[in-house]
Amino acid sequence: MNEHSRERGKAWTPLLFSLVLIIGMVLGFNLKDTLRNKRDIGTVMQRNDRLEEIIDLINQKYVDTVNSDVLYQDAITGILKSLDPHTLYFPAEEVAGINDQLDGGFSGIGVEFSIVRDTIEVTDVVDNGPASRVGVQIGDQLIKVGDSVVAGTGITSERITQLLKGKQKSSVNITFKLAENGAFKQMPVVRDIIPTYSVDASIMLDSVTGFIKINRFSATTYSEFISAINKLKEQGAKQLVLDLRDNPGGYLDAATSIADDLLDGNKLIVYTQGVHSAKTEYKASGNGLFENGRLAVLMDEGSASASEILAGAVQDWDRGVILGRRSFGKGLVQQQYDMPDGSAIRLTIAKYYTPSGRSIQRSFAAGRDAYEEDYEKRFESGELTGKDTSELVDTIPYYTANHRVVYGGAGIKPDVYVPYDTARMSSAVLNIIFSDEMKTAIWDYFIHNRARLNYKTVTDFVKTFTGENEVVSNYMALLTPSNRKAAWRELSKPIDRGYFKVQIKAQLARFLFHDNGYYAVSIKEDECVNRALAILKSDQYSTILSPVSGK
Repeated sequence: MNEHSRERGKAWTPLLFSLVLIIGMVLGFNLKDTLRNKRDIGTVMQRNDRLEEIIDLINQKYVDTVNSDVLYQDAITGILKSLDPHTLYFPAEEVAGINDQLDGGFSGIGVEFSIVRDTIEVTDVVDNGPASRVGVQIGDQLIKVGDSVVAGTGITSERITQLLKGKQKSSVNITFKLAENGAFKQMPVVRDIIPTYSVDASIMLDSVTGFIKINRFSATTYSEFISAINKLKEQGAKQLVLDLRDNPGGYLDAATSIADDLLDGNKLIVYTQGVHSAKTEYKASGNGLFENGRLAVLMDEGSASASEILAGAVQDWDRGVILGRRSFGKGLVQQQYDMPDGSAIRLTIAKYYTPSGRSIQRSFAAGRDAYEEDYEKRFESGELTGKDTSELVDTIPYYTANHRVVYGGAGIKPDVYVPYDTARMSSAVLNIIFSDEMKTAIWDYFIHNRARLNYKTVTDFVKTFTGENEVVSNYMALLTPSNRKAAWRELSKPIDRGYFKVQIKAQLARFLFHDNGYYAVSIKEDECVNRALAILKSDQYSTILSPVSGK
């Protein structure tokens, strides 16, 4: 493995683990309700006289002035550090943002934006949202929000997001530079609840195969799934690819509800149990929306918690084929306890088990640092890039409905292993694709050619668009001579140049047709999806799931 690959693995480690911690930890009993459940844990902590005495002593005698709130926070973090990696303390300022993602919405103005040449460009406007109602259009630029100038000031995405968010029904004056004529216009925009969708895409891969991509399990995921699966069935879907890659989890109810629509009868989906938590079973019930068609579920090392519950139920009942790479390995249930100051503790209260009885939680006996470094170790061992080398942590065999052997202890191992496509994932090519120059080149092309990018459907766009070379030329023109030479060296390789063009086309499709457009283009180069399609169409599907002979 080359040095670029190793560094890329390291770079993704903190992001991957942060996503799993932020979203995946909220799995629990009926979490939609219990996340809001109040319990005066502050009173419990106040009973610890020793902690109070120590902090009082520091306040009275320490050589410098100290912040008592910081001392308490450090004390709480220290207490929790000896527990599992998913029991955490969240300061008050972090709680609202985390809950927003899982509640399926936040209060804002309803635009997506990108920073191009130090200018905030509106790249999408939420239908019937606050910005849409006052006439904001794609291509408009944000110049001023309230009293804050946001153009040409080096502002970050995080800062502009803070300025645009606010209390529901509150008003904010925003100055725009209009894409239509370049005029400046100040408009009062009344903030409202903006949905954050967890179903990224629902498209047809061919005449009989639907595709649904779920990025997390939020309060609105199940209703989004129902809408997506019904539309796909109307378009002729008889088999389904369900993409749970990089899905760090979320609400248990959302995952079990989707599993209920995939499993027939009253099959067990998952059960939870802990020393102080009685065994609780979650079972399928009623007639599901997709109980019979062939099913492929895509997983990877970023699939955690609720994702693993859904995939584990599918695998244990031999309902579908699991493809990809070994999942994250989070089998612990958290419950949130809100504190009087707005902070919160998410405490592990139980373990969850798949229908066959296996726990898929990976070991954290070596400490939190080792636990967080697991992704990097998988990358360096080659497990993610071509060697199905995952070790058996739990050697006890468990059995699926057809008596296929499965194991617990370290995530869900797929039925069909699909490694990273390293030929298309070199750090040099990724640096080009995610560079500011690339983003600028694509945006400039879109803005200057909007009139002729008038495709009625994403299918028409995919079949007839041929402007990739022009975008490549625009990109090269933005580079310094030395960087241009390096870029040409990379893009002279046919496979890299082809992937580069696909990404250009996919990004333009996103501007025109939202995420469905992006996936309709990019998915054609997705090895895992292509493998799933091939298996769904062949006898290999039945072979993988067939009962073990003699059992």
